[in-house]
Amino acid sequence: MKQQESAAFRSAIALCAAGAEKAVSNEIKKLGLAVADSGFGRVRFKADLAGLYRALIALRTADRVLLEAGLFPAGDFDALFEGTLAVPWESLVPARLGLKVAKVRANRSRLKAATSVQAVVHKAAAQRLCKSSGLARLPETGAAAEVRVYIEKDTVSLLLDLSGEPLFKRGYRKEGGVAPLRETTAATMLLLSGWKRKYPLYDPFCGSGTILAEALMFAWDLAPGLGRRFAMENLLLADETIDKAARDEFRGKVNLGRRVRIAGSDADERSAAIASANLRRTLALAQGPQAEAAGEPVPQALPEVKTLSLHAARPPLDAIGDGGFIVTNPPYGKRLGSPEASEQTYREMGVLARRFPGWKLAVVTDHSGFESFFGRKANSCREITSGPIPSYIFQYDKL
Repeated sequence: MKQQESAAFRSAIALCAAGAEKAVSNEIKKLGLAVADSGFGRVRFKADLAGLYRALIALRTADRVLLEAGLFPAGDFDALFEGTLAVPWESLVPARLGLKVAKVRANRSRLKAATSVQAVVHKAAAQRLCKSSGLARLPETGAAAEVRVYIEKDTVSLLLDLSGEPLFKRGYRKEGGVAPLRETTAATMLLLSGWKRKYPLYDPFCGSGTILAEALMFAWDLAPGLGRRFAMENLLLADETIDKAARDEFRGKVNLGRRVRIAGSDADERSAAIASANLRRTLALAQGPQAEAAGEPVPQALPEVKTLSLHAARPPLDAIGDGGFIVTNPPYGKRLGSPEASEQTYREMGVLARRFPGWKLAVVTDHSGFESFFGRKANSCREITSGPIPSYIFQYDKL
C-alpha cells in the first residue's frame, strides 16, 4: 500500500511572487513534472511522492509547495463543512500533530468571511481526524500541520503545506542587511534575465549578496533546499528512502570545480562584508557536512566583493571584453534611503554603459518610472510582487 501511495500522482501548488509564474513553470518542467495550469502567484502541477521531494529541494523561484488535499464546490458553509469532512485527512496528518488553518483567501465567491471559513474547515478536518484516531480532541499546542484555504468562484481548494519554513530560507543568509532582496525574487531575476553560467555576472549594489549567492548556487548546480528540512517529514506521506534518494540525486549534481565569473560591490563597507560572509556560507552548503571526507573539489575562488561606489564599479579582469550581465537591486528609497536619493541613483546608473559596454542589464525596483530617470527605455518590463511593495524588473539587451 505504501509503495502504491508513493507512486500515485497528486495535485500540488507552487506558490510564488505574482509575475514569477513563468519562471516557476519552467523549473517544474525541467524537473520532469507536468504543469497543469497557473494563475496569480500559483502554479499547479502533478507529481508523485518523489516528485514532491524533488520540487521542495530544487525549486529556486517558488516560495512554498502545497499538496492539494481537496478540491470541491461550496457556495455555503454546509457545503464547505461536508467537502472538508470528505477529505481523507487521516491518510495525510498524524492525529498527534494537530491541525492549523493558517490562511484563507476568497475571490469572487459567496464565502467571504475568512474567520468563519477558517473555523468551519478546522472543525470538519478535526472531526474526521479525531474519529479515525479515537481522540476526543486534537493537540492544541506544539507542532501542527498547516492548511491553506483558497476559494475561487465558489470552488474550494484545501492545501496542505509541505514546506514548513518558506523555501526562500536557504540557510546561507544569517545577516540580511538593511533591505534584503528575497532569495526567490533574486533567482527569478536571474532566470528571466537569460543569464547562463558561462557569462560573467556583476552586481554593483550587492547589499547582503543575495543575487550573487543565487547565481553561485545556479552555477554550481546546487539545489537551494539541499541543506534544509521540510514540513512533509512530519506528515504520513513522509518516506525517508525517497527523501534520501532525492537528496543524493541533487548532491551528485553539485560541481564546485566549474569556472564561474561572478562578482559584486557595494558602497557600504558593512554590506560588502555581510555579502562575503553569506557567500562563504553558500560554499559550506555546497560542500555539505561530509565534504572533507569525500574529497570534494574546492572552487577556484568565491565571488569577489569589493567596497566601491557605483562610479568605481567595473568588470573583473577575467570578464573584460567578453560581455556579460549586470543583475542588480538598487536602493528603493522606502526601507532604505529616500525616494529622491533613489531617483538620483537611477540617473547615475548611466555610468554603467561606459564601464560595462555591451553588457545586458536587469534591474528590480519598486519605481515604475525607473526608465525616465535612467534615461533609456527598457527592452522589457515585468511586474513582480512578493510582498506589500509592487516591484518591476526592467531588462536591457545591451548597454
